[in-house]
Amino acid sequence: MIQNYKNEVHIEPAMMMGDKFEGHVVQGHIDAIGTIHDIKNLGNSYDIFIKVQAKHIPFIVPKGSITIDGVSLTVNDVKENMFRLTIIPHTMKETLFKNYKKGSQVNIETDMFARYISHIVKHQTQDSTLSWGQIDAINISF
Repeated sequence: MIQNYKNEVHIEPAMMMGDKFEGHVVQGHIDAIGTIHDIKNLGNSYDIFIKVQAKHIPFIVPKGSITIDGVSLTVNDVKENMFRLTIIPHTMKETLFKNYKKGSQVNIETDMFARYISHIVKHQTQDSTLSWGQIDAINISF
């Protein structure tokens, strides 16, 4: 069960049509539940190690995007069943990260592009290739 952090949630406004495109592409889905394995205070940053089931690791990409309880971040390192984030003190202070301790459970949205690519590859057969129109149709279905 996910912990209740004094009724706090992290909400960022959605990008609107016509807005300048920058930052991470996230959808607000929950793909997995992770557990904070360790938090290391490095002085000018924090390394956060989060364990997940190994089946989710293919969708967690080094230097790719990940969302932890609604906070969009960049993945630094990926292992067999764990990944590492490095966050700055401002992020630690101003987000739900300030409440996390070893053992805290968090909601995770994995890298959207990794999920798309996996879906496309999984549904290809050896004797067929996808047209750009078919790829667009798959993307629209998400």
